[in-house]
Amino acid sequence: MKYYVHYRGGKIYYSDIGKGHPVILLHGYLESSEVWSGFAKKLSGSFRVISVDLPGHGLSSIYMECHTMEFMASMLKGLIECLNIQKVFLTGHSLGGYITLSFLEQFPEMLSGYCLFHSHPFADPPEVINKREREIRIVRAGKKFLMYPDNVTKMFATANLPKFGEAVQHSKDIASKLRDEGIISVLNGMILRPSRLSVMEKSRVPCLWILGSMDNYIQAETVSKKVSLPANARLVILENSGHMGFVEEEELSAEIVSDFVKGVL
Repeated sequence: MKYYVHYRGGKIYYSDIGKGHPVILLHGYLESSEVWSGFAKKLSGSFRVISVDLPGHGLSSIYMECHTMEFMASMLKGLIECLNIQKVFLTGHSLGGYITLSFLEQFPEMLSGYCLFHSHPFADPPEVINKREREIRIVRAGKKFLMYPDNVTKMFATANLPKFGEAVQHSKDIASKLRDEGIISVLNGMILRPSRLSVMEKSRVPCLWILGSMDNYIQAETVSKKVSLPANARLVILENSGHMGFVEEEELSAEIVSDFVKGVL
């Protein structure tokens, strides 16, 4: 079941299951809260798990032509306050991780800890900006079907595609339902986001960083060496995952997140 809160003239939808310390799940680009369904159920045995449809995704409203990371972090603060929650553990997948770091920068006192799941603190390099601008042109032309199937397929490790055919199709179905304006808004927002490397390196909020050794988008070994993690951070590289470890290694990922959350409470 999905609920919603009113925010700045629109609605933000979310699911809410389980009891205990709140864990909020933020999905990635071309996704919605539905992508977390199996993972959320596993965590809900120990925690209150809230999965959010980001602005322009799932059922949530589109607010403007550019949904910046700062705007979406502020939206998240509004949701947390509406739910009368004092502190949360925030988990962000890919795009969701960029929002998580913006939230960390703006509202660290509201976090018991955070997890970057197949994400990183860096700004887009020129080649990624060019790719995002190309995708905007494709979507504006009404041809998102030329873009999202390949993007979604690459989220899964190539070696895992035969095993996760159903999950890949589920992710493609989610992407196919996204509104063109919502896709464009978040692409514009990602292009504009700054590096938050110093935020991640200097923060005193406990950090769990999960990467996949077979990720087609983020080279785990290369990226992890560019960050000087603080003492309260833990890096985990999933050996059998691409960009979707919470699906490709669901049981292990849930155990890692659960153990970390329990350790910081």
